[in-house]
Amino acid sequence: MRVFDVLLGRVKPAPSKTDALFSISTAYVTLETNLEIKHAGKAGICFKIVPSTTFERVNRDLDELLQLARRETATEYKMVKDDFGYLWIVLSDPDFEDLVTTLHLISNTLIENGFGEQLLSSVFKFEQDGKFVYLMYTYKKGRFYPFVPLKDKERDLAYELKLSGLLEAELPMEKERENWYPMWDIPL
Repeated sequence: MRVFDVLLGRVKPAPSKTDALFSISTAYVTLETNLEIKHAGKAGICFKIVPSTTFERVNRDLDELLQLARRETATEYKMVKDDFGYLWIVLSDPDFEDLVTTLHLISNTLIENGFGEQLLSSVFKFEQDGKFVYLMYTYKKGRFYPFVPLKDKERDLAYELKLSGLLEAELPMEKERENWYPMWDIPL
């Protein structure tokens, strides 16, 4: 019967997972001290826009939440719609913990209001030797993977594999390499 459910579209996607998001707080120390990968002061969350009045209300709630975060922690934000119909909430803050906490609050607000299935990922931006290193958190799996873009929509796969191995003791890493989706033109 499960095969028919899949074919007929009756299978619901896996619920979004936010618990492992906080594990990046400890990995951050390893990135900075042991690997000399510096936090770029930016992070973001990406989710699918749903045209509904409920979603518009949640969007207003998120705006209020982000204004409160700005007053309490000085976390700046902007909302950016991409060409694929996703909304990015881009955060800027030199305090890494503030970024992690704010992303967690945003994701939980979306989940509590029934939009957990719309969550795609959170992205943390780092820099090393003039290139960007992103740690991507997927909400469906509750796991991280590295993304290191190069010029002309190429990526540094060897370095991504090395980072994954170095961070697997501290972060729940996605083991299946085919799930390491590139996200080009990240608005961070």
